[in-house]
Amino acid sequence: MSRPLEGVKVVEVAMWAFVPAAGGMLADMGASVIKIEPPAGDPIRGLKISGVSNDSGFDLSWEAYNRGKRSLTLDLRLPGAVEVLYKLIEDADVFLTSLLPPARRKMKIDVDDVRARNPNIIYAVGSATGRQGPEGEKGGFDSISFWARGGIASAVTPETSPYPIQPPGPAYGDTTSAAMLAGGVAAAIAQRAMTGHASVVDVSLLSTAVWSMQRTMMQATALGVTALPKPKREAAHNPLVNVYKTADGRFLSLCMLQGQKYWPAFCEVAGRPDLAADPRFETAEARVANIGVCITELDALFASRTLAEWREILKRQDGQWEVVQHAGELKDDRQVQANGYLQPVDYGDGRTLDMVSVPMQFDGAPLKSRPAPQLGADSDAILASLGFDEEAIIDLKVSGVVF
Repeated sequence: MSRPLEGVKVVEVAMWAFVPAAGGMLADMGASVIKIEPPAGDPIRGLKISGVSNDSGFDLSWEAYNRGKRSLTLDLRLPGAVEVLYKLIEDADVFLTSLLPPARRKMKIDVDDVRARNPNIIYAVGSATGRQGPEGEKGGFDSISFWARGGIASAVTPETSPYPIQPPGPAYGDTTSAAMLAGGVAAAIAQRAMTGHASVVDVSLLSTAVWSMQRTMMQATALGVTALPKPKREAAHNPLVNVYKTADGRFLSLCMLQGQKYWPAFCEVAGRPDLAADPRFETAEARVANIGVCITELDALFASRTLAEWREILKRQDGQWEVVQHAGELKDDRQVQANGYLQPVDYGDGRTLDMVSVPMQFDGAPLKSRPAPQLGADSDAILASLGFDEEAIIDLKVSGVVF
């Protein structure tokens, strides 16, 4: 099966996670992605995540976000390196970057510089807070620009917590934003094919956070408040849209939005038909009026059986529910397995790494990933493809342009 972006050439000048993850998605979709790295490499190589041990034998952040690319080391502080980059972009379809505007201008790789060599190239930028406005040239990371500034930390933090809740894992906002940027690039490729117009694509961490928070943000704006009241599980509007704890300390998340439709059957299979017949809980309105007592009853009910027992019970009714899973359980999720959401990547040296496939599938099949490149692993081959002979490549290395 061919990949949807086969034949598309992407040149990436980016670091850390956000924009490189977008490049990794484009590579999985078939694009030829050439990553330009400084002599020391992308700083995410070997990055230590505080408090998280890694005994996998792999540089997980590097592999996850730079899958399937080729690496060319160029010191873009040198004019000779920029000339090599210009040759590289002459037949490229997309220029993908995370560098801040001052750095792009200094290196002469801003949109006008790149378009001077290739007027039809799509210029795609991932930024912290967007290119317009007084902070258009400000940098940022996902924990501050997406999670904190984007309103997410505030929204998920309980009022009793002394500090805001931190993101659930490395690059949480980066990977979400990367999907937006990869989608924008794919749309720009389609637009250029249909109209001939090559766009400048912009996605920011802040814009993705605002998009993710849109319903809450719209409601707060309409009400003229800075923050909405934090939902309390003991005062839920619908007792069947809540989280309950089982006898063995696991949690079940119920999302039966049509409460009246599912309430009688739920009570029946749970062995408490008396709850459905109780005048305090018989209708949706009655349950809302007596919500505290109703949830107390359900708390006791769920606490009386284990997760395994509840799995079998809840299967016998049509209402929607899921187990609150841990990250390490996802590999065993039967839907993750059946749909190929986790793909083994063969490194050709006896090692394999289970890597999460990109979320989109085409013709019912997951897109397989390839290993991320070693630093400068493809420099010679890429330079040769640009017309540099062996002597010229040696000269570039001696002058410090290429490493």
